[in-house]
Amino acid sequence: MTFDNLLLERDGAVAILTFNRPKVLNALNAATLGELETALRALQSDDEVRAIVLSGAGEKAFVAGADINELAVLTPAQGKEHARHGQRIFDLIEQLGKPVIAAINGFALGGGCELAMACTLRVAADTARLGQPEINLGIIPGYGGSQRLPRLVGKGRALEILLTGDMVSAQRAYEIGLVNQVVPAAELMAAARTLAATLAGKAPIATRYILEAVNQGLDMPLAQAQFLETALFGAIASTEDTREGTSAFLEKRKATWKGR
Repeated sequence: MTFDNLLLERDGAVAILTFNRPKVLNALNAATLGELETALRALQSDDEVRAIVLSGAGEKAFVAGADINELAVLTPAQGKEHARHGQRIFDLIEQLGKPVIAAINGFALGGGCELAMACTLRVAADTARLGQPEINLGIIPGYGGSQRLPRLVGKGRALEILLTGDMVSAQRAYEIGLVNQVVPAAELMAAARTLAATLAGKAPIATRYILEAVNQGLDMPLAQAQFLETALFGAIASTEDTREGTSAFLEKRKATWKGR
């Protein structure tokens, strides 16, 4: 696949998808969102891809936000549809069934921060800055930021970030649980690739079911979420990977996953 605004490369079972609009700090316009959805659906259906890394071209930005030129002219009806479109694509990232790692190499603001939060895990360069500055434009987050942020960092910290519009340093983001790791900027992609390769080497069906159990269960009452867990546990018991994993453990050898 080739795109105008994205770069796609493969490294074994890992796909690296790079937002390639460095002159505008990789801002998300409608065309880029459309390409992102196309790429994600293709990678989702590719059984050889078991983990994905998202990053931004250049040294300044992961994704610095949505395209303000597009936002400034939206009617109310268009604004609602614009937000829903972005939410649908970011929901796809969260529910892809494969780990998606955000390698945050610079500014991750507005839609860029929302994009990172939709990912499974977040690795940030020590120079990265994150935030939801929409309030400074007289708007609110539209791609799920008002919902994912409090789920990650808690209501109080989320409201502080949302209401002030202030940027958060990579270290502070780590301290409050917004990112999982902070590494020197020069080591970011190596760290993200290593993490992605580790996750890609795990049992793919178990990975998918863990993601489903966590993502769906968080919004359920505990009893209902545990019922989901038991259903998934029962379903996976019939797989070849479960038999292979348990046999490999008992035989003290490395498991070979088939994804079935």
